[in-house]
Amino acid sequence: MTFPGSPPPSPVVTVIQHSPDVPLDRFVDWLADGDGSRLDVAVVRAWAGESVPTEPSDALIVLGGHMHAHADDVAPWLPATRALLAAAVAADVPTLGICLGAQLLAAATGGRVQVAAPPGREAGIVDVRWRPDAAGDPVLAALAASGRSAPLPSMHADAIVDLPRGAVWLGSSAMYPYQAFRLGRAWGVQFHPEAGAATFRGWAQAYDDVDAAAVMALYEAREPEIAAAGRAIAAGFAAVVHRTADERAAQSVTRSSASMIV
Repeated sequence: MTFPGSPPPSPVVTVIQHSPDVPLDRFVDWLADGDGSRLDVAVVRAWAGESVPTEPSDALIVLGGHMHAHADDVAPWLPATRALLAAAVAADVPTLGICLGAQLLAAATGGRVQVAAPPGREAGIVDVRWRPDAAGDPVLAALAASGRSAPLPSMHADAIVDLPRGAVWLGSSAMYPYQAFRLGRAWGVQFHPEAGAATFRGWAQAYDDVDAAAVMALYEAREPEIAAAGRAIAAGFAAVVHRTADERAAQSVTRSSASMIV
């Protein structure tokens, strides 16, 4: 129950986690940074059998994972995740898909994902180049204003090869073009802005085709830039979540006031 004069409840961000070693990681703290406004996080551990909701909450984040976007036989919760992403886009709910999450977002909304894409695994610290539309983007504008590119962790072999109809292309890399896009209030990023050094090291060591020592040396050399870029993305997304919650609260008050007029 909310009493008169009490602060409004914090927006709830539903987080879909596909693998135990691919957590929300540094975003746990970063989503609460900025002006100190709080976001409540509800993690759905789909890999552990927790059910994916059918309706989005105030916001949605879909994390990465080791399966591909159509591996329904390996990860039977993926159809429900794609349906949830489609529902979130239709309802204009702030949404962020990271790596596999971005691929699921694209697949759920009419884009196309290629499994084992011919360029091969993009592993390491990738310079993501911002396209012109990123300058006015609600999540990426501050980061794009700080430079033409940003170093961000990457670890994927599948790739988005066609964006959904109506999507805005926001970022690219030398190896894969579709590194960031926006569809309404939903964002997909192929890289991992949330990944700290320990998490990223675990991924690098898990793949035989990755030189973990070289990858981590580059991560450590550019860690301040990587952290700044990840924090900026988290802050930009959190701001969208709060702004959307405020808009909907104001609309609810307006509707309630209108209903009282006889």
